[in-house]
Amino acid sequence: MGAISDLNFEAGIAGLTGSQAMVWGFRSGDRGTHTSRTIMIDELSHLLDAAPGEVSREDYADAVMEHNCLGKRTAATRKLSLQRLTELYGLDNQLILYRVLRDLWGRHEGSRPLLAMLLALARDPLLRATATAVIRTPYGHEFARQSMKDALSEAVGERLNDATLDKVVRNASSSWTQSGHFRGRGRKTRQKVDATPAATTYALLLGFAVGRRGRLLFETPWAAILDAGPDDLIDVAVDAKRLGLLDLKQSGSMIDVSFPALFTEKERELIHGSHRQAG
Repeated sequence: MGAISDLNFEAGIAGLTGSQAMVWGFRSGDRGTHTSRTIMIDELSHLLDAAPGEVSREDYADAVMEHNCLGKRTAATRKLSLQRLTELYGLDNQLILYRVLRDLWGRHEGSRPLLAMLLALARDPLLRATATAVIRTPYGHEFARQSMKDALSEAVGERLNDATLDKVVRNASSSWTQSGHFRGRGRKTRQKVDATPAATTYALLLGFAVGRRGRLLFETPWAAILDAGPDDLIDVAVDAKRLGLLDLKQSGSMIDVSFPALFTEKERELIHGSHRQAG
């Protein structure tokens, strides 16, 4: 990939009203799950296997607390794991981003790591702060943890001490390994992820949520997570169209992307006309 500028997720999210952010499922603020956990893909997979389909938060809680689908030894660790999964993913079908992830999850198993990472980025400000350092690392090169720590320090100011920053770096490095961007246990080496049609659809949806339209959908921080340039992602979007995941129309340099198959009628009513172009 070419040179990567700073991945400014916050500008797009800040352009949403509080009610818009809530409907979609974005989270902002000073706190983030990565002070204590990773993106927990294995736990999320176990939970969605145990409670598939359109279930309530109470059903998820029952699967974790009563049926111990996560295999935790104590009620306290079950409760804490459920809390962290809820922070990261929402676990609420009223949140558009979570409901769409849940629907894609069952049909596109190979896309799960990137789907989880993309939604976790939408909901954890600390994880968002680590993204530029990851995406800037050339493929095949060892990851420099200090670059991530410096980015976090700049993002959080004095809110987190040095020991906590180190813990966030460890957890985030594990998360980026789970998503496929790194390989290795101790030392992390950058590798290129595969921009699948489902993951590309979801990244485009995130851009749509923060007000991007047309070709700009392929130039967002969410799209950059897929390790592919705009032209390559447009090609993948054509494949996504064939799979019925999105609608794509091209005329010369103009491009229009919509998601008629992803939204419920209620969701279409909620988001129709509510988004302006994010700067």
